[in-house]
Amino acid sequence: MGAATGTHLIGAGVIVPSTDGREVLIGRRTTAGEPPTWSLPGGKADGPGESFEQTAARELAEETGIVLPAERMRVLGVVLDHVEGRPRLTAAVLAPPSDAPAFVTEPHACAGWERVRLEELPEPMFGPSAWVLAQWLPGHGLPAGVHAYRL
Repeated sequence: MGAATGTHLIGAGVIVPSTDGREVLIGRRTTAGEPPTWSLPGGKADGPGESFEQTAARELAEETGIVLPAERMRVLGVVLDHVEGRPRLTAAVLAPPSDAPAFVTEPHACAGWERVRLEELPEPMFGPSAWVLAQWLPGHGLPAGVHAYRL
């Protein structure tokens, strides 16, 4: 989740709520060299001029096959962390509600997508995804050294 800008990582995590608002789309993250975790769709900002909303829409389509317009994405805030020893800035982007089927399009990085009830979020959660969800869900805190800026 992040784009290299020098040694900085810049990206977006995408919150895709179900149409009834009770579930959220998450995937089984299986990135090589990392322990398996649960993750929101998302990734690095690409190319000059790509906005967080455009990044969210593009990554969502690339990773799940769900196509939602960037114009309907809403940035809730940004999260700054240095967990990997370098600055990472992740935008928390709320997509419009969708129950569209999600497909595994990147099997090297994701073992499957599920819609999970908000009160039953599985662990362990990929750090940036947990911190993005904390921008949307009340009562979810951030670890020391992770800074959130709500919009």
